[in-house]
Amino acid sequence: MSIDTSIFDTPDTLYYRLKDSCADDWQAYCHHPFVQGIADGTLPQESFQHYLQQDYLFLIHFARAYSLAVVKADNLEDMRAAATSAGNTLNTEMSLHLNYCKQWGLTEADVIRQPEARANMAYTRYVLERGMSGDILDLYTALSPCSVGYAEIGRRLINDPATLREGNPYLSWIETYGSDEYLESAIGQVETLEKLAASRYNKARMTSLCQTFREATRLEVGFWDMGWNRSF
Repeated sequence: MSIDTSIFDTPDTLYYRLKDSCADDWQAYCHHPFVQGIADGTLPQESFQHYLQQDYLFLIHFARAYSLAVVKADNLEDMRAAATSAGNTLNTEMSLHLNYCKQWGLTEADVIRQPEARANMAYTRYVLERGMSGDILDLYTALSPCSVGYAEIGRRLINDPATLREGNPYLSWIETYGSDEYLESAIGQVETLEKLAASRYNKARMTSLCQTFREATRLEVGFWDMGWNRSF
């Protein structure tokens, strides 16, 4: 791997301090049985299909959240960064999901017709609420467990010798979220969070920001639970 991801583990960053404030929840998220099932290829296809279709619906709202960041931004640089993230979500990440769905004979219209799971609704509406009621730093804090957490998961799995490669039906998912392109995007997210914190953060906000990050992380766990419970 040629990408320097040390920023994910740099103690003096806001991102690291937010992770550290909910270490147990973060561990439960990044090492969830659903994730391990992807790593060793044992996750039932039905569970992955359900998750991926819900994640497609999730990304629609995530793109809305990044679009809200354009509104919340107070300068062109932050507006452009948010618009790029919205575009990447709509035009790149969602397309990757559809490629999987096509293998199962599902069209975009089929996926969009799926009802949103409660875990999906809870998570996406929470992120949007934090963005609407707070400022752009609150919004990026709520977005980070997903946008950076998936990169941390992908990085770990793609570099773990225990990850099944030959015959793993989920290898392309691992390769997507462990790719240099996705890692660069996640690094940019952490850098944006730090940039926003430079002008908006103060010690009085830390409790609230930690709560937002923790709740979003727990909602990520709930999202995995939604898919994992299809296994039983």
